[in-house]
Amino acid sequence: MNNNAIGVFDSGLGGLTCVKELNKLIPNENIIYFGDNARVPYGARGKETILEYARQDIAFIKKHNVKMIIAACGTVSSVLGSGKTSDGDIAFSGVLLPAAQTACSVTKNGKIGVIGTDATIKSGSYGKAIRSIRPELTVIGNSCPLFVPLVENGFTDRDNPVTKLVVEQYLSPLKKEGVDTLILGCTHYPIIRDTIADYMGENVTLISSGEEVAKYAYNMLMRNDMLTDGEEAGTNTYYTSDSVELFEENAHAFLGNSINGKIYKVGIDELISY
Repeated sequence: MNNNAIGVFDSGLGGLTCVKELNKLIPNENIIYFGDNARVPYGARGKETILEYARQDIAFIKKHNVKMIIAACGTVSSVLGSGKTSDGDIAFSGVLLPAAQTACSVTKNGKIGVIGTDATIKSGSYGKAIRSIRPELTVIGNSCPLFVPLVENGFTDRDNPVTKLVVEQYLSPLKKEGVDTLILGCTHYPIIRDTIADYMGENVTLISSGEEVAKYAYNMLMRNDMLTDGEEAGTNTYYTSDSVELFEENAHAFLGNSINGKIYKVGIDELISY
Protein backbone atom coordinates (compact mmCIF):
# COMPACT_ATOMS: atom_id res chain seq x y z
CA MET A 1 0.00 0.00 0.00
CA ASN A 2 1.26 3.47 -0.92
CA ASN A 3 -0.89 6.58 -0.70
CA ASN A 4 1.49 8.91 -2.51
CA ALA A 5 0.30 10.37 -5.82
CA ILE A 6 1.13 9.24 -9.33
CA GLY A 7 3.12 11.82 -11.28
CA VAL A 8 2.48 12.34 -14.99
CA PHE A 9 4.21 14.79 -17.31
CA ASP A 10 4.10 15.76 -20.97
CA SER A 11 5.24 18.57 -23.24
CA GLY A 12 1.68 19.87 -23.32
CA LEU A 13 -1.85 18.57 -23.00
CA GLY A 14 -1.45 15.17 -24.65
CA GLY A 15 -0.55 13.41 -21.41
CA LEU A 16 -4.06 14.12 -20.19
CA THR A 17 -5.18 11.17 -22.33
CA CYS A 18 -3.13 9.05 -19.92
CA VAL A 19 -4.66 10.83 -16.92
CA LYS A 20 -8.13 10.10 -18.30
CA GLU A 21 -7.36 6.37 -18.45
CA LEU A 22 -5.78 6.37 -14.98
CA ASN A 23 -8.92 7.99 -13.58
CA LYS A 24 -10.97 5.17 -15.11
CA LEU A 25 -8.72 2.31 -14.00
CA ILE A 26 -7.75 3.49 -10.52
CA PRO A 27 -10.16 6.29 -9.55
CA ASN A 28 -9.01 6.41 -5.92
CA GLU A 29 -5.46 7.46 -6.82
CA ASN A 30 -4.27 11.07 -6.58
CA ILE A 31 -2.51 12.39 -9.68
CA ILE A 32 -0.01 15.21 -10.13
CA TYR A 33 0.16 16.38 -13.74
CA PHE A 34 2.64 18.76 -15.36
CA GLY A 35 2.21 20.03 -18.91
CA ASP A 36 5.11 22.06 -20.28
CA ASN A 37 2.82 24.05 -22.55
CA ALA A 38 5.18 27.02 -22.78
CA ARG A 39 7.76 24.85 -24.57
CA VAL A 40 5.50 22.55 -26.60
CA PRO A 41 6.21 20.73 -28.88
CA TYR A 42 9.27 18.79 -27.77
CA GLY A 43 9.33 16.78 -30.99
CA ALA A 44 10.96 19.54 -33.03
CA ARG A 45 13.83 20.01 -30.53
CA GLY A 46 17.29 18.50 -30.54
CA LYS A 47 18.07 15.44 -28.44
CA GLU A 48 20.06 17.30 -25.79
CA THR A 49 17.33 19.90 -25.35
CA ILE A 50 14.68 17.18 -24.97
CA LEU A 51 16.79 15.38 -22.38
CA GLU A 52 17.29 18.61 -20.41
CA TYR A 53 13.57 19.42 -20.50
CA ALA A 54 12.79 15.87 -19.36
CA ARG A 55 15.28 16.16 -16.50
CA GLN A 56 13.62 19.40 -15.35
CA ASP A 57 10.12 17.92 -15.67
CA ILE A 58 11.07 14.84 -13.65
CA ALA A 59 12.73 16.97 -10.96
CA PHE A 60 9.57 19.07 -10.68
CA ILE A 61 7.31 16.02 -10.41
CA LYS A 62 9.57 14.40 -7.80
CA LYS A 63 9.15 17.49 -5.65
CA HIS A 64 5.57 16.36 -5.00
CA ASN A 65 6.42 13.12 -3.20
CA VAL A 66 5.07 10.74 -5.84
CA LYS A 67 5.31 6.95 -5.90
CA MET A 68 5.56 6.65 -9.68
CA ILE A 69 6.41 8.91 -12.61
CA ILE A 70 4.92 8.45 -16.07
CA ALA A 71 6.50 10.21 -19.04
CA ALA A 72 3.27 10.51 -21.01
CA CYS A 73 5.20 11.98 -23.90
CA GLY A 74 6.20 9.91 -26.90
CA THR A 75 9.15 12.16 -27.67
CA VAL A 76 10.64 11.96 -24.18
CA SER A 77 9.99 8.22 -23.98
CA SER A 78 11.70 7.63 -27.31
CA VAL A 79 14.74 9.76 -26.53
CA LEU A 80 15.16 8.30 -23.04
CA GLY A 81 14.67 4.74 -24.28
CA SER A 82 12.54 1.96 -22.82
CA GLY A 83 14.93 1.05 -20.02
CA LYS A 84 15.53 4.42 -18.41
CA THR A 85 14.30 5.32 -14.95
CA SER A 86 14.22 8.51 -12.91
CA ASP A 87 17.43 7.92 -10.95
CA GLY A 88 16.12 4.49 -9.95
CA ASP A 89 14.52 5.72 -6.72
CA ILE A 90 10.94 6.03 -7.99
CA ALA A 91 9.00 3.68 -10.26
CA PHE A 92 9.09 5.07 -13.80
CA SER A 93 7.59 4.33 -17.19
CA GLY A 94 7.45 5.96 -20.56
CA VAL A 95 4.82 5.16 -23.17
CA LEU A 96 7.20 3.30 -25.48
CA LEU A 97 7.36 -0.26 -24.17
CA PRO A 98 3.69 -0.68 -23.13
CA ALA A 99 2.53 0.42 -26.60
CA ALA A 100 5.11 -1.76 -28.36
CA GLN A 101 4.10 -4.82 -26.32
CA THR A 102 0.43 -4.37 -27.16
CA ALA A 103 1.13 -3.85 -30.85
CA CYS A 104 3.19 -7.04 -30.96
CA SER A 105 0.36 -8.99 -29.38
CA VAL A 106 -2.43 -7.79 -31.70
CA THR A 107 -0.86 -7.64 -35.16
CA LYS A 108 -1.98 -10.42 -37.50
CA ASN A 109 -0.05 -9.71 -40.68
CA GLY A 110 3.17 -8.66 -38.97
CA LYS A 111 3.16 -5.08 -40.26
CA ILE A 112 3.09 -2.38 -37.58
CA GLY A 113 2.91 1.33 -38.32
CA VAL A 114 4.22 3.99 -35.93
CA ILE A 115 3.40 7.68 -36.08
CA GLY A 116 4.98 10.29 -33.85
CA THR A 117 6.98 13.49 -33.74
CA ASP A 118 10.15 13.96 -35.78
CA ALA A 119 12.29 13.15 -32.74
CA THR A 120 10.35 9.96 -32.00
CA ILE A 121 10.57 8.61 -35.53
CA LYS A 122 14.22 9.59 -36.04
CA SER A 123 15.18 7.79 -32.82
CA GLY A 124 13.96 4.47 -34.22
CA SER A 125 13.07 3.52 -30.65
CA TYR A 126 9.73 1.89 -31.42
CA GLY A 127 11.29 -0.29 -34.10
CA LYS A 128 14.01 -1.40 -31.68
CA ALA A 129 11.48 -2.16 -28.94
CA ILE A 130 9.17 -4.08 -31.26
CA ARG A 131 11.95 -6.13 -32.82
CA SER A 132 13.33 -6.97 -29.38
CA ILE A 133 9.99 -8.66 -28.69
CA ARG A 134 9.27 -10.10 -32.13
CA PRO A 135 12.25 -9.82 -34.49
CA GLU A 136 10.27 -11.04 -37.49
CA LEU A 137 7.87 -8.06 -37.54
CA THR A 138 8.04 -5.21 -40.04
CA VAL A 139 7.86 -1.68 -38.61
CA ILE A 140 7.03 1.34 -40.77
CA GLY A 141 7.29 4.77 -39.18
CA ASN A 142 6.26 8.23 -40.29
CA SER A 143 6.56 11.57 -38.51
CA CYS A 144 3.48 13.78 -38.23
CA PRO A 145 4.80 17.19 -37.14
CA LEU A 146 1.53 19.05 -37.70
CA PHE A 147 -0.62 16.76 -35.53
CA VAL A 148 0.39 18.31 -32.19
CA PRO A 149 -0.24 21.94 -33.22
CA LEU A 150 -3.53 20.91 -34.83
CA VAL A 151 -4.66 19.28 -31.60
CA GLU A 152 -3.33 22.04 -29.33
CA ASN A 153 -5.20 24.61 -31.43
CA GLY A 154 -8.51 22.78 -31.45
CA PHE A 155 -8.58 21.31 -34.98
CA THR A 156 -10.01 18.09 -33.58
CA ASP A 157 -13.43 17.68 -35.16
CA ARG A 158 -13.78 14.38 -36.97
CA ASP A 159 -14.80 16.07 -40.23
CA ASN A 160 -12.47 19.06 -40.06
CA PRO A 161 -11.23 19.37 -43.66
CA VAL A 162 -7.78 20.63 -42.65
CA THR A 163 -7.18 17.74 -40.24
CA LYS A 164 -8.51 15.19 -42.76
CA LEU A 165 -6.13 16.50 -45.42
CA VAL A 166 -3.12 16.36 -43.07
CA VAL A 167 -4.06 12.85 -41.89
CA GLU A 168 -4.22 11.63 -45.49
CA GLN A 169 -0.88 13.24 -46.31
CA TYR A 170 0.93 11.64 -43.37
CA LEU A 171 -0.76 8.24 -43.29
CA SER A 172 -0.98 7.37 -46.98
CA PRO A 173 2.49 5.69 -46.99
CA LEU A 174 1.47 3.47 -44.05
CA LYS A 175 -1.84 2.58 -45.67
CA LYS A 176 -0.06 1.64 -48.90
CA GLU A 177 2.29 -0.62 -46.92
CA GLY A 178 -0.73 -2.51 -45.58
CA VAL A 179 -0.13 -2.14 -41.85
CA ASP A 180 -2.82 -3.79 -39.72
CA THR A 181 -1.72 -2.13 -36.47
CA LEU A 182 -0.91 1.54 -35.92
CA ILE A 183 0.76 2.92 -32.81
CA LEU A 184 -0.27 6.48 -31.98
CA GLY A 185 3.19 7.30 -30.67
CA CYS A 186 2.26 10.69 -29.26
CA THR A 187 -0.36 11.13 -26.54
CA HIS A 188 -1.92 14.03 -28.46
CA TYR A 189 -2.96 11.78 -31.33
CA PRO A 190 -5.92 9.97 -29.68
CA ILE A 191 -7.78 13.30 -29.78
CA ILE A 192 -7.99 12.90 -33.57
CA ARG A 193 -8.36 9.13 -33.36
CA ASP A 194 -11.68 9.11 -35.23
CA THR A 195 -10.20 10.98 -38.19
CA ILE A 196 -7.22 8.61 -38.25
CA ALA A 197 -9.49 5.56 -37.97
CA ASP A 198 -11.74 6.79 -40.77
CA TYR A 199 -8.77 7.07 -43.10
CA MET A 200 -6.97 3.86 -42.12
CA GLY A 201 -10.12 1.71 -42.19
CA GLU A 202 -11.79 -0.74 -39.84
CA ASN A 203 -9.19 -3.48 -40.35
CA VAL A 204 -6.41 -1.45 -38.75
CA THR A 205 -6.10 -1.57 -34.95
CA LEU A 206 -5.08 1.72 -33.35
CA ILE A 207 -2.89 1.58 -30.24
CA SER A 208 -3.05 4.59 -27.90
CA SER A 209 0.28 4.96 -26.11
CA GLY A 210 -1.34 6.92 -23.27
CA GLU A 211 -3.97 4.25 -22.68
CA GLU A 212 -1.40 1.46 -22.73
CA VAL A 213 0.95 3.11 -20.23
CA ALA A 214 -2.01 3.71 -17.90
CA LYS A 215 -2.77 -0.04 -17.99
CA TYR A 216 0.91 -0.78 -17.41
CA ALA A 217 1.03 1.57 -14.41
CA TYR A 218 -2.05 -0.01 -12.86
CA ASN A 219 -0.67 -3.53 -13.24
CA MET A 220 2.75 -2.55 -11.93
CA LEU A 221 1.34 -0.82 -8.86
CA MET A 222 -0.99 -3.73 -8.15
CA ARG A 223 1.77 -6.35 -8.48
CA ASN A 224 3.98 -4.42 -6.08
CA ASP A 225 1.21 -3.68 -3.57
CA MET A 226 1.57 0.06 -4.20
CA LEU A 227 -2.05 0.98 -4.83
CA THR A 228 -3.68 3.39 -2.41
CA ASP A 229 -5.97 2.03 0.28
CA GLY A 230 -8.08 5.20 0.13
CA GLU A 231 -11.75 4.60 -0.50
CA GLU A 232 -12.66 8.11 -1.65
CA ALA A 233 -12.22 9.41 -5.19
CA GLY A 234 -8.72 10.68 -5.82
CA THR A 235 -7.92 14.23 -6.83
CA ASN A 236 -6.04 15.53 -9.84
CA THR A 237 -3.72 18.51 -9.45
CA TYR A 238 -2.49 20.17 -12.63
CA TYR A 239 0.53 22.36 -13.30
CA THR A 240 1.33 24.19 -16.53
CA SER A 241 4.25 26.34 -17.61
CA ASP A 242 1.90 28.53 -19.66
CA SER A 243 -1.51 30.13 -19.17
CA VAL A 244 -3.81 28.51 -16.61
CA GLU A 245 -6.80 29.85 -18.52
CA LEU A 246 -5.69 28.29 -21.80
CA PHE A 247 -4.91 25.00 -20.07
CA GLU A 248 -8.38 24.89 -18.54
CA GLU A 249 -10.02 25.88 -21.80
CA ASN A 250 -8.37 23.13 -23.84
CA ALA A 251 -7.99 20.31 -21.29
CA HIS A 252 -11.61 19.14 -21.46
CA ALA A 253 -11.04 17.84 -25.00
CA PHE A 254 -8.40 15.46 -23.63
CA LEU A 255 -10.16 14.49 -20.40
CA GLY A 256 -13.60 14.08 -21.93
CA ASN A 257 -15.19 16.10 -19.15
CA SER A 258 -14.60 19.13 -16.97
CA ILE A 259 -11.36 19.38 -15.03
CA ASN A 260 -11.52 17.69 -11.65
CA GLY A 261 -8.89 19.57 -9.70
CA LYS A 262 -6.95 22.79 -9.36
CA ILE A 263 -4.53 24.23 -11.92
CA TYR A 264 -1.35 26.11 -11.05
CA LYS A 265 1.18 28.06 -13.10
CA VAL A 266 4.86 27.08 -12.95
CA GLY A 267 7.37 29.57 -14.31
CA ILE A 268 10.13 28.49 -16.67
CA ASP A 269 12.63 30.08 -14.27
CA GLU A 270 11.44 27.70 -11.58
CA LEU A 271 11.85 24.70 -13.87
CA ILE A 272 15.36 25.53 -14.99
CA SER A 273 16.43 25.99 -11.35
CA TYR A 274 16.12 22.24 -10.77
